[in-house]
Amino acid sequence: MAEECCSVQLIDGDGGFNVGGVESFMKTVKLAECGLSYAVVSIMGPQSSGKSTLLNHLFKTNFREMDAFRGRSQTTKGIWMARGVNIEPLTIVMDLEGSDGRERGEDDTAFEKQSALFALAVSDIVLINMWCHDIGREQAANKPLLKTVFQVMMRLFSPRKTTLLFVIRDKTRTPLENLEPILREDIQKIWDGVPKPEAHKETPLSEFFNVEVTALSSYEEKEEQFLEQVGNLRQRFNQSIAPGGLAGDRRGVVPASGFSFSAQQIWKVIKENKDLDLPAHKVMVATVRCEEIANEKLASVTGNEEWIELDDAVQHDVVPGFGKRLTAILEKCFSDYDAEAFFFDEGVRTSKREQLESKLLQLVNPAYQAMLGHLRTKTLDAFKDAFEKALARGDGFAAASRECTEAFLAKFDKGCEDATIKQANWDPSKIRDKLKRDIEAEILSVRTAKLSELTEKYEKQLDKALKEPVEALFETAGDDTWPAIRKLLNKETKVAVSGLESDLAGFELDQAMVDELLSKLEKYARSVVENKAREESSRILIRMKDRFSTLFSRDADSMPRVWTGKEDIKSITKTARSASMKLLSTLAAIRLDEEKDEIENTLALALVETSKTGAIKERGMDSLDPLASSSWEKIGSEKTLLTPVQCKNVWRQFKSETEFTVTQAISAQEAHKRNNNWLPPPWAIGAMLVLGFNEIMMLLRNPLWLAFIFVAYLVGKAMWVQLDITGDFRHGFLPGILSLSTKFVPTVMSILKKLAEEGQRPNTPDQQQRGPGMDSKSFTNGVHNTSSSSSSTSSNVTSSDGAPDISSPLKQ
Repeated sequence: MAEECCSVQLIDGDGGFNVGGVESFMKTVKLAECGLSYAVVSIMGPQSSGKSTLLNHLFKTNFREMDAFRGRSQTTKGIWMARGVNIEPLTIVMDLEGSDGRERGEDDTAFEKQSALFALAVSDIVLINMWCHDIGREQAANKPLLKTVFQVMMRLFSPRKTTLLFVIRDKTRTPLENLEPILREDIQKIWDGVPKPEAHKETPLSEFFNVEVTALSSYEEKEEQFLEQVGNLRQRFNQSIAPGGLAGDRRGVVPASGFSFSAQQIWKVIKENKDLDLPAHKVMVATVRCEEIANEKLASVTGNEEWIELDDAVQHDVVPGFGKRLTAILEKCFSDYDAEAFFFDEGVRTSKREQLESKLLQLVNPAYQAMLGHLRTKTLDAFKDAFEKALARGDGFAAASRECTEAFLAKFDKGCEDATIKQANWDPSKIRDKLKRDIEAEILSVRTAKLSELTEKYEKQLDKALKEPVEALFETAGDDTWPAIRKLLNKETKVAVSGLESDLAGFELDQAMVDELLSKLEKYARSVVENKAREESSRILIRMKDRFSTLFSRDADSMPRVWTGKEDIKSITKTARSASMKLLSTLAAIRLDEEKDEIENTLALALVETSKTGAIKERGMDSLDPLASSSWEKIGSEKTLLTPVQCKNVWRQFKSETEFTVTQAISAQEAHKRNNNWLPPPWAIGAMLVLGFNEIMMLLRNPLWLAFIFVAYLVGKAMWVQLDITGDFRHGFLPGILSLSTKFVPTVMSILKKLAEEGQRPNTPDQQQRGPGMDSKSFTNGVHNTSSSSSSTSSNVTSSDGAPDISSPLKQ
């Protein structure tokens, strides 16, 4: 199971020992259970030399590291302690505050000496972080500090074997074998120069310390190499207290359960050492007391009910009189501090007052920023409402935006004055600039929306004014179609452009932008016509067939044609196809510019006058087919709706689909002629009279034959009407014969049945009173009535023996 890092501040920057924190740390890492099986490692060296970074990579700790992008400054304050992760035995790692820091100043080196002495006193291994380029320098590489530590340590403590591991950082190309002897020689010189008690005058350095030297590459420039070297160094800390380890010959180890108390007492002895340059008593008392007074005043403001109420209110909305109320609270706090700290050292008193002022301003700054934020938001909202109302009243856009901007920026400035805190020299210009940017963004957004609305308005106007009229003009395409479209386009474009230009006057736009908007509108108007032309060209075949059908099937009065045989179908077909070809030539290209072309002539020559082969030669064309091309002469591709090849294909399909209509008309003419010509030719009638003269005379000499012929005529007439022979043969000879063969027998049976029913009907008194002269008439009428009744019932007759229903051919 992976271990987790645990860290705590052992000694703060002011030298306070964190007793409770250390006790909690020992319980967390279970240090008391280790007995003597634990090691203490600490690190010392110049400020910002990468000590915390080295420990974090070496022991997987989480000490705070310096942010190089924010500059070089103090990162670790006091002494921090953490547990090394996955190191056996349990290793306590201490990160010391760096020496030679500008935060403490050149003269305040007491804490540096105390912390270094403390580290040497409690640690088994002390890492001394130093730059490679400092080796050999007199005032570098912690030499003065080491000199003091060596001297004081021997006076305060009994000898204890500690390992000093010098870590040379940012190693250059100089081999470690050449650097190590120089460093060891410098350390020996420091040891030899330190005054020693009589008991240790001849004691060698190795009696107190084991000196080890290692070197690491630059972390920033050679990170991978640095991490590899740190990984190798980490292996040396595993089992560091075992014989042969880094701290294998340590002495005077304190049991783990007494580590906290031992460290606390060592620090106490170090702090009480008067030989160290502690602050003078007067300054020390002033420092402590002024700090206490400042903390009391800070706490009084933090718990002030008026401040709490003010802070809560400003989080939700603008608070009137915010600046005056907060200024009064801070003024009272500073007055109380000055009164209580008046008799203390002036330098300390002033310093602590500045610190108190900084903390108080830091406390109230969020409320001040919230106040300005609400003020900015409300001003922006009020600007939006006022600007919208000004535009709704009909004010010019530019004038309305200018007036509203000036008015509401002035209102914001007044609100900032009300929120100003006397003790703080805070500048609200950044918030004001942000408000100004927000207002400008709102104006730009509204302007864009208004211009879009205007453009859309006139585009809809052009759509309404152009689409339907242009479509109507295309439906009646002719020589004047495109001139009419151009005239209509110019007229409607001028109206729309004039209206838009008038509406844009209130925006006070630069002329270039106005010209751009007007140009876009003109292009849009042109695109409406072009799109409509493309739409109509995509339906050219349907349009051509409709026009052909209209001209071919209807006469000059728009009445449907009845093909009686007198019409000139060839001439009508040619006229209708010519009109369709005119439509095709109109929709072959866009002609919004007054440029002449030869499209109509080319189509007429190639499609309508194909029989006149000489016409092609007269035009001087090399190709026999003028439509065998993908482009028109003098017509660009962007203006082409139908290429010559497409026109040829459309015409071919048009002819094939209208051929059936022409064929039907011709068939209808022929059928009409046949139906209206039942008599034989005159020569046949004359031949019949000459050849049948004897038969005619025989009939005239014998009246019985005339009676028989008369009766036969009546029966034949009834059969003619009942069978509807004319209607059957209208569809052709063979269909007529087949239809009559199926209806003949049922029709004869129906007539005979009707005659039988008439003969069996009893005579009424009226019939008995009729004279003999009425009989012949009755007989004649009876035959006629029989014929009529037979005719009336022939449309739906059902035989008694289950014969099928027979329907009239007209109804069928």
